[in-house]
Amino acid sequence: MAKYLVTGAAGFIGRSIAAELIRRGESVRGVDNFITGKRENLIGLDKMEFIEGDLTDPAVCGHVVRGVEIIFHEAALASVPRSVADPLPTNAACVDASLYLLNAARKAGVRRVVYAGSSSAYGDTPTLPKHEQMLPNPISPYAAAKMAAELYMGAFARVYGIETVTLRYFNVFGPYQDPTSQYSGVMAVFCRKMLAGEQPTIYGDGEQSRDFTFIDNVVHANLLAAAAPAEKVSGRVMNAATGNRVTLNETFRELAQIIEYKGEPSYAPPRAGDIRDSLADISLARQLLGYQPIVSFPVGLRRTVEWYRNTSNT
Repeated sequence: MAKYLVTGAAGFIGRSIAAELIRRGESVRGVDNFITGKRENLIGLDKMEFIEGDLTDPAVCGHVVRGVEIIFHEAALASVPRSVADPLPTNAACVDASLYLLNAARKAGVRRVVYAGSSSAYGDTPTLPKHEQMLPNPISPYAAAKMAAELYMGAFARVYGIETVTLRYFNVFGPYQDPTSQYSGVMAVFCRKMLAGEQPTIYGDGEQSRDFTFIDNVVHANLLAAAAPAEKVSGRVMNAATGNRVTLNETFRELAQIIEYKGEPSYAPPRAGDIRDSLADISLARQLLGYQPIVSFPVGLRRTVEWYRNTSNT
């Protein structure tokens, strides 16, 4: 019987969490509908019980939570541009699915749900760094959907006593992030294009900044959130990031040096729903979880480039 359930297990972050749990000898179940997850991401996860299914179906939720103690809820349509183009599928995947999963978890006696929140909840407020006491100000349908699910997490903790912990991710990057979709994260797209000798595009002037967080740091935060005492963390929201920011122009230059790319980026108008600057205050996660980033941005960049170099994804 699986102790852990990872939703979105064929996706970038879900796959990474599942792999670490398996490495530690844990019993893991994964679920994915393959809308954005990839079957090849399951390679090497043979010890994981895997169920193909869509969490917008309450029956699937009831099935996958059975016998589980802790859920890492990573499944989502994680794209601002996609949500702007068509908000309804984003709402279904991020809000409806999360509510169905929570309700099924409550009925099945699941002890804790660790939820993949998003820094997009903060919106484009000029205050930096972003801290958890700030009023949410989502500026895209994706951000609104992630925020709605976050509020459901808190409500279920208060009303039903299920332990929930929300980690707001800040611009996660690393191996297994899909570089081929038009909705992919900027780091994955930059790596794919520059390794192929193609010109990457920066939307805006490139001086917008991000708290780029290597995947190992996010996995680390999730495992700490799963193990922390309930009296400290249940119903709480905290940032999972590095507490440092880098501009897209600086990111391009660092990647160009690692890849030995000689060209320049092209520039295009900013995209609707994109924020200008992002920087996390991680003091609450440090206080409640003992969290501290374990991989720096430069080291994470080199590991990411190396992975894309050694896979067929490029």
